[in-house]
Amino acid sequence: MTEKIITKKEVEYVAQLANLEFKEEEKEEFTSQLNSILDYFKKLNELDTERVEPTAYVISMPNLLNEDKVEPSLPQEEVLSNAKYVKKGYFKVPKII
Repeated sequence: MTEKIITKKEVEYVAQLANLEFKEEEKEEFTSQLNSILDYFKKLNELDTERVEPTAYVISMPNLLNEDKVEPSLPQEEVLSNAKYVKKGYFKVPKII
């Protein structure tokens, strides 16, 4: 690891915000782990991405959503056929306040 990006004090601060308690050795371990992760991400800056277009997917994907189209809905009697309680053509449910 070249430099510390995250300090133990910052780990303690985030732990306090998250209402977490850690032992001293855990704070040291998390500090080391977070710095290793961030150090790894710094390596990505070495890549030449000049001609790489930003994308949401690694491979090109067609639109996976179906086209919206109006279709007839189920008949009301069929929809309500399995309901335990029905009143005036609607589902009847307990009043919740």
